Amino acid sequence: MTTSHEELLPSTRRALLHRVATAQTEGRTPSLVAAVARDGELVWSGGRSMVDGHAPDENVQYRIGSITKTFTAVLVMRLRDEGVLDLNDPLEKHLPGTGAGEVTIAELLSHTGGLAAETPGAWWERTPGSTRPELADVLGQDPFKHPSGRRFHYSNPGYTLLGSLVEALRGAPWAEVLSREVLEPLGLSRTSAQPQAPHAGGFAVHPWADVMMPEPVEDLGLMAPAGQLWSTAGDLARFGAFLLKGDDRVLALESVREMRTPSAPLQTGEWDRAYGLGVDLLRWERGSLAGHGGSLPGFLAALWVSEADGLATVALANCTSGPQVAALAVDLVKIVADAEPRIPEPWRPLTEVDEKVLELAGPWYWGTQVLALRLAADGGIEVGPLSGAGRQARFRSNGDGTWTGLNGYYAGELLQAVRRVDGSVSHLDLGSFIFTRTPYDEEAPVPGGVDPRGWRGFP
Repeated sequence: MTTSHEELLPSTRRALLHRVATAQTEGRTPSLVAAVARDGELVWSGGRSMVDGHAPDENVQYRIGSITKTFTAVLVMRLRDEGVLDLNDPLEKHLPGTGAGEVTIAELLSHTGGLAAETPGAWWERTPGSTRPELADVLGQDPFKHPSGRRFHYSNPGYTLLGSLVEALRGAPWAEVLSREVLEPLGLSRTSAQPQAPHAGGFAVHPWADVMMPEPVEDLGLMAPAGQLWSTAGDLARFGAFLLKGDDRVLALESVREMRTPSAPLQTGEWDRAYGLGVDLLRWERGSLAGHGGSLPGFLAALWVSEADGLATVALANCTSGPQVAALAVDLVKIVADAEPRIPEPWRPLTEVDEKVLELAGPWYWGTQVLALRLAADGGIEVGPLSGAGRQARFRSNGDGTWTGLNGYYAGELLQAVRRVDGSVSHLDLGSFIFTRTPYDEEAPVPGGVDPRGWRGFP
């Protein structure tokens, strides 16, 4: 067991270990290891094994399957932030000749490109990557199952295309780029494309008898960006902390938040489960979780992060099926969040403030609906209802007296304060909506005008 930072209470640690032990026993897995990070620091890890005295710790590698996709998505977002590509670019612009070039990069990231879920031919997870030496072998003659951009349809070949895109634009193998641009800066020294001792072996456990056999371990070749990586509970907990806070050496916080923003519901009209850009999203009673699951023959993996609680949880097992590691990782968040709610940071005033921004703070009216504008600690502003539900968004300053929306209904929309000749504020213009200091201010250019008789009662 590992503890650091502010130690968890003994009762919390026991509850975590009990949940892990139950998952290992009921899931009939040779071993299982889990970890919890809080506010960026590893605060607990625990493992269980079929071999007494040999429980894995947070430094033992397991194969993490499709959690690899989130790492690949980070590489693509870095290219976007550098201006090398736009997420709305068709793949053909940067990686010609694939036969799937009309799909946009954003659609590949969010699994809305319409591509097949799997490769043609033999089960790719249990066959050597050398049997699929070209992208044509990965995509086949009919790569599309749905029209592009119309629905969520999980696609492993789609992330192969993204990995090949990274290689084409960086001029180096995917694994080399990942190590240089993500793993090394974040200190993930126990995450690698090939297994490094100590690592777990993968097993299949018979569904109707307590016997098992080893699973083959294949190099996935071109499919590596979809599921190749090996990692540890400790490294994934640190990666989870990155998904919460970002790291300017790898990806800024706003870009990480963009990855965690829903791009595609998993079912029409459903928001309880969604997918962002390389990140799975789940709503639960305390807010929302972001992360990813993974599986390959012999291995199961799950990573969830809760921004509201500052928590990242990981669960790894070395069997093909059995333990519900995704549910386990969610339960680890619940255990810590319920037993030891996050202690808020002390309130502190801003170190400096622009007077022209300060005068915008307070209530504004869109018609008769009142919203509050607040100054944020990061230099931006926040707009939202005074209470209850309603449109709310954070805005980033553009440095010229305007702000750009970062989330919610107003994401990408421009907010500006329109001033009179004397410099005083007349109104706010937010994506053509006029916000005034009083409802239907007759001195502001309210579309449709304001009745000159003003507010009045009726007999």
